[in-house]
Amino acid sequence: MERRQCIELMYPELEDKVVVTIMGASAQELYDLGHRDNFFYLQHAMGLASSVGMGLALHRPDEKVVVLDGDGSVLMNLGTFATMARYAPKNLVQVIFDNGSLLSTGGFASHTTSGDTDLAGIARAAGIRRVADTDQLMPFGEAILEAFEEDGPHVVVARVKAVGPDNYGMDLHLPENAFRFARYLSGRRGDS
Repeated sequence: MERRQCIELMYPELEDKVVVTIMGASAQELYDLGHRDNFFYLQHAMGLASSVGMGLALHRPDEKVVVLDGDGSVLMNLGTFATMARYAPKNLVQVIFDNGSLLSTGGFASHTTSGDTDLAGIARAAGIRRVADTDQLMPFGEAILEAFEEDGPHVVVARVKAVGPDNYGMDLHLPENAFRFARYLSGRRGDS
């Protein structure tokens, strides 16, 4: 299965959710489907999408928060699993696209390539109870629907091929994305 297929499958369901993506392929493929102001593409901060997503989930318990992450980024910030288990935000869904590669930073093999490092196993060992792990699109879709409908936190590990997007070229720059995202959040709360 490919990351692009997974993102396409989720895309219609992301319209009313707060979405944070890590840099690179996940961000580009989501953007290519059509930008929405509830999408925040966390560029130049590898490893921190899960932390930003958790902070949003804790601060905005009325919103479903979805983090689109990668294996390389998660490996840079494994402590997030323990923090996620401790605070257990019911509205947090972390989707990890595990392609065994640091695709966005040169395509180097990640620690998951050998099969010795199991991100779903690490999440479970940290105390996260709702963890799914699949390399098939249908079970991925089922796990996502469950995560979107039921209390979490949820971690969904999607083992995908190491295939990148056709291009890297967003015309939405980080300051503008941050402004639109903040305005979206403010409007959802009814703040002015």
